[in-house]
Amino acid sequence: MVALTRSDMRSAWTPAPVRLPAVPVLLLALALSPLTARAQTSRTAPPPEPPTDADGNFVYAPPGPAKSVEIGNFYLKRHKYKAAISRFQEAIQARPDYAPAYLGLGRTYEKMNMKQKALDAYQAYLDKLPSDKDAEEAKDVHRAMDRLRAEH
Repeated sequence: MVALTRSDMRSAWTPAPVRLPAVPVLLLALALSPLTARAQTSRTAPPPEPPTDADGNFVYAPPGPAKSVEIGNFYLKRHKYKAAISRFQEAIQARPDYAPAYLGLGRTYEKMNMKQKALDAYQAYLDKLPSDKDAEEAKDVHRAMDRLRAEH
């Protein structure tokens, strides 16, 4: 029987070094190219200046009516009704004939149990629809209005 020393045992259990293949320079350049392209475009296109008034003070520039309605629907889904109403009214101020803003306003008022305001907003929605075909597709609004009138 052969006697092993501690140093013999350690060397027997040491793993062999692993050699990784070298990464080609071309692959590295391709991987970094989107980063450099993004950095170059950010240098050449400065962000737009925020709007200011005659005194040079920054002014709030509301988004377009479609974006305001999208944000209003976001607030409506999260039960933040005052914020939703604010966004829907912002859309109506920007474009008074924009029907989806009235629809969102009606839904929000209905959730808040403000029945008469909901009815008025739903009626405005139906009045602002661009075609009779759209009005026919608004059956949910007609049902909601009938329900609100029955409760009122």
